[in-house]
Amino acid sequence: MKAAGNTVEEILHNLPEDRKAAFNQLHAVIVKNLPKGFEAAISYGGLGYVVPHRLYPDGYHCKPSEPLPFAGIASQKGSINFYHMGMYADPALLQWFQAEYPKHSSRKLDMGKSCVRFKKPEDIPYALIGELIQKVSVAQWIATYEAAYKPKTKKRSDNKQGATGNE
Repeated sequence: MKAAGNTVEEILHNLPEDRKAAFNQLHAVIVKNLPKGFEAAISYGGLGYVVPHRLYPDGYHCKPSEPLPFAGIASQKGSINFYHMGMYADPALLQWFQAEYPKHSSRKLDMGKSCVRFKKPEDIPYALIGELIQKVSVAQWIATYEAAYKPKTKKRSDNKQGATGNE
């Protein structure tokens, strides 16, 4: 579901009343804990936390006009969703989050590849999300992203011989 608004402020203002306080608190926790270089922005029509083009001019490989996404939040039909691409790309970070989650919530973890869904706003573990956000610097995220998604260039052989080497 596309967020209602064209700026971060509009998205935060146009939320359903029953989610506005929790969503704004989640945004505030993320912004407070974002490592230097990441910034809040509109990303794929929603509220995202990205590596801006001034730090990573290549942008996102799927759509280079978009800044490199790192995390995001969205108010969906039945939940508030938190997205963290680092958990998708780094199995150790995912394992850490899955092990820590029960220490912060009595609810079962409802998670996809990079998406954590909170059906009830009061179940959002703000402290855990703040801690998770701090764990990856911009430089670490770019390195992880490039290792996983950047096209590999083929090595050019300086061997002037043919494939068999018998020419």
